Amino acid sequence: METQRLIKELIEEKKKNIEKLLQRLVQEDSVRGNESRAQAIIIEKCRKLGLELDIWEINESDVDHHPFYRCDRKSFKGNPNVVGVLKGTGGGKSLLLNGHIDVVPEGDRNVWSHDPYGGAIENGKLYGRGATDMKGGSVALLLAIEIVKELNIQLKGDVIFQSVIEEESGGTGTLAALLRGYRADAAIIPEPTNMKIFPKQQGSMWFRLRVKGKSAHGGTRYEGVNAIDKAFKVIQALKLLEKERNAKVADPLYRNIPIPLPINIGRLESGKWPSSVPDVAVIEGRVGVGPWETLQAVEDEFVKTIEDLKTIDSWFGHHPVEVEWFGGRWQPGNLPSDHILVESLSHYARKVMQTSPVIEASPWGTDGGILSQGGNIPVVVFGPGTTEVAHDANEYIELDKIYQTAEILSLFMIDWCNEQS
Repeated sequence: METQRLIKELIEEKKKNIEKLLQRLVQEDSVRGNESRAQAIIIEKCRKLGLELDIWEINESDVDHHPFYRCDRKSFKGNPNVVGVLKGTGGGKSLLLNGHIDVVPEGDRNVWSHDPYGGAIENGKLYGRGATDMKGGSVALLLAIEIVKELNIQLKGDVIFQSVIEEESGGTGTLAALLRGYRADAAIIPEPTNMKIFPKQQGSMWFRLRVKGKSAHGGTRYEGVNAIDKAFKVIQALKLLEKERNAKVADPLYRNIPIPLPINIGRLESGKWPSSVPDVAVIEGRVGVGPWETLQAVEDEFVKTIEDLKTIDSWFGHHPVEVEWFGGRWQPGNLPSDHILVESLSHYARKVMQTSPVIEASPWGTDGGILSQGGNIPVVVFGPGTTEVAHDANEYIELDKIYQTAEILSLFMIDWCNEQS
């Protein structure tokens, strides 16, 4: 109890500085390819904390041989990965704290009530793109490390803090750090979970479908075959596949998630002229992968559904839909709910929040699958931030949740890293 009291006092002292740090990070527009200035702020903070720094630019040749690598960005020059290590005295369990610095674009600024890169604070919430996904989580990690250092508690195990690029488009930054040799006895990723604990993470893949038709004049459209009409049949088949896949989900951690394994149509493009029958329609979307599944098995099931379209419409037998997998791929993660990492983190979450944390499965992909499947590292996703506003306009984070997360992680870190490895 004495340690927890001291942690609370330190957090109270540091609130203004932490808010300023998060504001500075949110004010940097660190969308893909523009991560450098936000990383400079992270580097500055890590240096103040006395962490052993490793800063490097990713070369595609470092990662392109790995089966998990899927990225259409060919140059990462000027936008480094950052790792800061708090060295332990030896003999304890190590802990990897993984956060990403990249954010998705802000979209239409007219629907934002605050400047998406202003970092405005109002009623205990800080607004801006990346506040919840996941700069607030990264700030909580840094605050937890700072607290442990100021308590002068010697940890036996290493704490490895990561601020990686390219999470939003497939995880190249985390993969590069893994291949550089950064591994640990456990990993925590503070994505916005609403303070829930996610031992399981959904994987996902992006697809592109090219649906063929036959062009004709709009006045005699019956002489053509409208690719949009055929695309509608493709979408209907995918909706049926989604329904069938989700009917098989029995994992209790998905009981509160309406669609555990979604197939989302994110983009549809067709036609060049209002008076012409379009001869091609392009459908792009995302298919969810269960923690218990492999990407290849889901890909095979998806492709079979597309191939079977010829049984409901003979057009597809002569003009098959072309399937392309593009963009990032997020590996699923499947940590048992009774793993010691989940139990220990739950213990300290309960101690701080005065209620048992919800244990649930993640409805979206993270870099956790790269760490668990690529590095055999037990991974839990747990952090401040509101899941519902990630990637949305008026994104925000409740500042109190950052402090609460830091308190939980400080206590957990002291326990975990002083256990014998």
